[in-house]
Amino acid sequence: MFSNNSISISVSDDEADELGRMRVRVRRKRKKLGHRLKNEFLYRVARKLVRYWALLIFLPALGLLLYEISRIGRKPSFVVKSELSAPEKPSLVGAETVKNSSLEKKSDGNLNRLDHTTRVVGGVRQRCLDILSPEELEHLEIPIRKDSNTPVKKVVYISENDTPFSGGNNSLSQEHTQAPRFNSFTGSQTLDQRAKSFKVNETVTMNCGFYSENGGFKISNEDKGYMDSCKVVVSTCAFGGGDDLYQPIGMSEATLRKVCYVAFWDEITLSTQEAAEHRIDGNGFIGKWRIVVVKDLPFSDQRLNGKIPKMLPHRLFPHAKYSIWVDSKSQFRRDPLGVLEALLWRSNSVLAISEHGARSSVYDEAKAVVKKNKAKPEEVEVQLTQYRHDGLPDDKRFNGKKALSEASVIVREHTPLTNMFMCLWFNEVVRFTSRDQLSFPYVLWRLKVLKKINIFPVCTRKDLVNSMGHIRKAKPLRS
Repeated sequence: MFSNNSISISVSDDEADELGRMRVRVRRKRKKLGHRLKNEFLYRVARKLVRYWALLIFLPALGLLLYEISRIGRKPSFVVKSELSAPEKPSLVGAETVKNSSLEKKSDGNLNRLDHTTRVVGGVRQRCLDILSPEELEHLEIPIRKDSNTPVKKVVYISENDTPFSGGNNSLSQEHTQAPRFNSFTGSQTLDQRAKSFKVNETVTMNCGFYSENGGFKISNEDKGYMDSCKVVVSTCAFGGGDDLYQPIGMSEATLRKVCYVAFWDEITLSTQEAAEHRIDGNGFIGKWRIVVVKDLPFSDQRLNGKIPKMLPHRLFPHAKYSIWVDSKSQFRRDPLGVLEALLWRSNSVLAISEHGARSSVYDEAKAVVKKNKAKPEEVEVQLTQYRHDGLPDDKRFNGKKALSEASVIVREHTPLTNMFMCLWFNEVVRFTSRDQLSFPYVLWRLKVLKKINIFPVCTRKDLVNSMGHIRKAKPLRS
């Protein structure tokens, strides 16, 4: 018998452990329930994605398409000032100035582009044209260079006052030359005279166009006065109404005060441009270009007429020290003084020209010219026959680079030796075909004393200009 009313209940360790496990199981059941709800939510999301995946892809694609359409519809803006660290620093005259000219156009492919062309060299991407900064260009001066070692000191140009042009073409045709192309502008030249013209002396006498006052290529006295004042000139031409005029961009304001931009037109181009509301202002300009209208062109072949301003700027600009030629199919987009510094002064060169992008052999180029109907097969064969006879190698190279040139951009210093070179080149395109790519390597090979040449890669030429292509076929001067 117990004396108290208390009841004791003993709990064994096993029962305590069982109770603990029950509690644990209850907690685990609650955790498993939350996990199941989460899986159910993800499952519903996945079902929605599977059901509406096409819509989810279509909407971003539609947005991207609308964005690209809006970009195409907008005119690109090139403000070179944004590249400078402070607004007071000098800037380049870019496409923002082009909109003020009478030749304003909607953005069309390459037009008004100022971005730099680059290439990978040794695993590093570099600019194709290493041009000075706008600040450096602002203070760049034209150097006075005197080369006392040049083998040619003076070039004397033959005129009708020296040897009157006979006009006889029979002897020329017997010598397998294109007799009709020699005229009172070029003067006559036999093959023997041609051979002698390549001989180098301190004073050389040669044909170089402008043979007779009645030979054509007439320029007004007002335009001549302007051209006489030019020390550095960028020139182009469009004869036969073939191409539009593209305003130059990318130059500094300081350069714009030192450089002449001259475009040669004939009366066909003048009427074509006036019909398109592109009119010369009262000072003779369209935008930055001084328009020089040439009358009485000497050749029926407009391509040959175009070789006169291309190859003979030293005859047209007698006081110019430097010139840059740009084909009419291109828009010049770099600072002219910067180009001279990069391609001539820095390398101590007197002539810079771009190599051919596709071929290196004159004979391969001749086949391409015939295939593309850019010259008659018989006249090309006459030229190649003469070059083979003279010993021109098949694959002429100059300092390890292609001697075959594309020749749409020519940068040069006006020295007696380069003047001689350009006269020889001009005489070749008159005698044979107007395809100057065929004759350039030959003249370079024959005139071995001209060594300071910078034959730059196609990449550099692409950085110099925006290539627009020919707009329309040039009309012949006469039938």
